[in-house]
Amino acid sequence: MELALLVAFPRKRKMFLERPNHFTKWRDEQFFNRFRLSKNTVYFILDHIKERLASPTNRNNAVTPEQKLLITLRYYATGSFLTVCGDFVGVHKSTASQIIRLVSHELALLRPTFINFPSTSTEIDAIRQKFYNVAKFPKCVGAIDCTHVRIISPGGLDAEIYRNRKGYFSINVQTICDADLRIQNIVATFPGSNHDSTIFNYSSIRGKFERGEMKDSILVGDSGYALKTFLMTPFLNPTGDGQNTFNEAQIRTRNAIERSYGVWKKRFPVLAVGINLKLESVESIIVATAVLHNIACYFGEQTPRVTHELEQVIDLSTFSTRGTVDNVNEDGTLQRNKLVRYFESL
Repeated sequence: MELALLVAFPRKRKMFLERPNHFTKWRDEQFFNRFRLSKNTVYFILDHIKERLASPTNRNNAVTPEQKLLITLRYYATGSFLTVCGDFVGVHKSTASQIIRLVSHELALLRPTFINFPSTSTEIDAIRQKFYNVAKFPKCVGAIDCTHVRIISPGGLDAEIYRNRKGYFSINVQTICDADLRIQNIVATFPGSNHDSTIFNYSSIRGKFERGEMKDSILVGDSGYALKTFLMTPFLNPTGDGQNTFNEAQIRTRNAIERSYGVWKKRFPVLAVGINLKLESVESIIVATAVLHNIACYFGEQTPRVTHELEQVIDLSTFSTRGTVDNVNEDGTLQRNKLVRYFESL
């Protein structure tokens, strides 16, 4: 009887809407505006993670690795699950969320390949020279600062430590960049209430300098950091031409880090509008976008255009969280005074 019914009334085959091929659907400029990277760069990235994104089966209209990467890039470009699901037919919000977490994790694993602090003499000398070309500031291998990435409330007893001084929940992200705006080092684990100087004090990069691994190289940072032999900050109340010249050169050199934040967040606006996933996914998303930013710099990608409203959101998300910093450091003062005399001699 059951067999007869099956023959008489065969089960309907499940119909799936065909998802568009975004690589062929959009012209190059349209593709770039939607996904913030060129097609060639996306193919390059895909080559590094494709095998780990493949579904075990192609049944039930499985999402392909290409689609998974583009879904994630579209989320980074908008911060909106609704937009992502509208662009990718048949992808539910919960599926999109799972895909974004997976792809972000795989991209973040590329960190050792694409985010590196200079270690060889050749690398160090090349970075020093590019910084020197900006304002004749010598021995500089990086500009350091922090920027806030908005998140949703993590909930629980510790939620308030993520609330920054602007009143919203965030991760205070420390980065060091080179003169080409590439991110050389990133720390993306500290809640938004932490001061910039606190994050630096706990970072491994501080130990690298204190152990003398960078020899006589220095970083440049704002007055939210303590003056050290390897971290030059500006004079708060400069007197005389030498100190003023030092400050001018230090600020022009340090400007690279501020510009890098602008480019990074314009390329991936989710960093400014907010990551609306659970806290355990936030670090991998931040690091993943840093990896992609460096790849974009490597390929000479242009900075995407953003609306005036988004520009304002980006500006509001870039501010320092400064604690009380003891800037009286004898060795650091001696080092800075040497640089003042150097600038006086130019």
